[in-house]
Amino acid sequence: MGRVTSLDDLPLRDDLRGLTPYGAPQAPLPVALNVNENTHPVPEEVAGQIADEISRALREINRYPDREFTELREGFADYLGHGLDASQIWAGNGSNEVLQHILQAFGGPGRTAFGFAPTYSMYPLLAQGTGASWKAGHREADYTITPDDAAAQVEAADPDVIMLCTPNNPTGTPMGLDVIEAVYEASRGVVIVDEAYQEFAPHDAPSALTLLEGRPRLAVSRTMSKAFAFAGARVGYLAADPAFIDALRLVRLPYHLSALTQAAAMAALRHAPTMLRMVDEIVEQRDRISATLEALDYTPHESWANFVLFGGVADPKAVWQGLYDKGVLIRDVGIPGHLRVSAGTESETTAFLEALASLGDAPSVGSKA
Repeated sequence: MGRVTSLDDLPLRDDLRGLTPYGAPQAPLPVALNVNENTHPVPEEVAGQIADEISRALREINRYPDREFTELREGFADYLGHGLDASQIWAGNGSNEVLQHILQAFGGPGRTAFGFAPTYSMYPLLAQGTGASWKAGHREADYTITPDDAAAQVEAADPDVIMLCTPNNPTGTPMGLDVIEAVYEASRGVVIVDEAYQEFAPHDAPSALTLLEGRPRLAVSRTMSKAFAFAGARVGYLAADPAFIDALRLVRLPYHLSALTQAAAMAALRHAPTMLRMVDEIVEQRDRISATLEALDYTPHESWANFVLFGGVADPKAVWQGLYDKGVLIRDVGIPGHLRVSAGTESETTAFLEALASLGDAPSVGSKA
């Protein structure tokens, strides 16, 4: 039997040919600040409680889990507030799976998904993976967008699914509720507001959750990966009209959330104040990064997330490699003249800033952008 050595030897879908899978560099470096993880570990007092709940779930692991993950949905509704109840909550193995469910239900072959670029790089991949086409809109030079411009672009694209990331990845840019309202009114499809980084926004920043009432085509997505330091647990969720949730049931796999995942997430939610107390420290390090980058003659963009996108980088690949060689991993997101760094612990942030300063790129050969 001949050995298959290439994708070209397989009957792959034509629309997947030439694509590459999503992936950020993984390397065993001392300081990894490239994928917007929460670099603070789960607090010790909570880790023990989570382990106990997982241990209890193991005693019944021979049985299928609660297919409707009712207790977890109630926990998310209570955490989000805004008068939500379990009928308005959905969850999956990371917010990417939740977004995939949406595209399976409302996208698919012959349909279009849309977002304002640059934005989360998984959106077009999820669209393509479910058979939908991807259309990219544009932002202003500072990555903001006005309600009128947003509405005009949506009307022109006429998409079936609209992805709005706020605070936006990879730029950190917030999006006003007026923009979301304008997009919703201008569209006929579903509108997804991805608030993966909402907990890092100012405490008085309004959430799109306040817009759900009376908007059955609107959904607000969240994740436990970032603020809850739960990236390895893979838990994402959303809030929407109950009918929207019913649509997602049509495409989910049976028992898609394991009993262990449900147990771990519930334990973390029961200790939400403790789990979230590192958020203020991360925001402090994020703002420290921005201030120091500016002092080094780089151009940090306003960020409401747990990372900073900065411009004024004359040679992003060389700077990335220089930091790598010094044991610091950050992200080249493909925006000319820019790099992105996650806010880490105080010591990790110091290591990044000192390594960057030692390269001496921006003041002499860089230019503000």
